[in-house]
Amino acid sequence: MEEVTEGVNNLAITEPHKKNRIQVSNTKKPLFFYVNLAKRYMQQHEEVELSALGMAIATVVTVAEILKNNGLAVEKKIMTSTVDVKDDSRSRPIQKAKIEIVLGKTEKFDELMAAAEEEREAAKAEEQS
Repeated sequence: MEEVTEGVNNLAITEPHKKNRIQVSNTKKPLFFYVNLAKRYMQQHEEVELSALGMAIATVVTVAEILKNNGLAVEKKIMTSTVDVKDDSRSRPIQKAKIEIVLGKTEKFDELMAAAEEEREAAKAEEQS
């Protein structure tokens, strides 16, 4: 049984960084930074994975809901777990909640993004005249 546990722990450590993963923090960037970043990732890849620990989970859920409610994304997978996080002030690790939400493009994604881009262009042209 110890070998299985060790294998699982090594798997988490050696997992390669995914190019379509966004690790969300609730302190570093504003909410719409992550919404816009997720849109860009979905333009480049067919799906985006939003990931967060602890208090940032609410931010990830909000970003996912904004994208879904605007018709840009569909939920493909939601995974929850706990992870051990080392804390220098304590001798043993703290367990934190973790969420990973995988979102895929909707059929109308490209159409909606093109329409939003046209609106920005029109507003910019109107502003300059």
